[in-house]
Amino acid sequence: MLGALALPVLSATTASATPASSCSSQPPLPYEVHTKAVTIRSKATTKSTALGVLYKSHKFTVHKKSGNWLYITDKTTGVKGWVSGTYVYRDVRMCLD
Repeated sequence: MLGALALPVLSATTASATPASSCSSQPPLPYEVHTKAVTIRSKATTKSTALGVLYKSHKFTVHKKSGNWLYITDKTTGVKGWVSGTYVYRDVRMCLD
């Protein structure tokens, strides 16, 4: 003979809170260096000439992307060149709309 299970009855309430803003209206997160430092190169390849080093504490501007590489200007040193997107990228937001 099968025994009966007694389960508590939960009442569901509808949430009526309105989110302050939609995720799609949020500006993208800024790019950041996700290691201590990354080499700035003359071309978008690890075989190209090193022009400088972009440290985690430096501010920089991203001008364009090519594959997994970013063309940047290091605002601290003024060096322009390519850095690998393996080490320099935007964090991702998770939106549960």
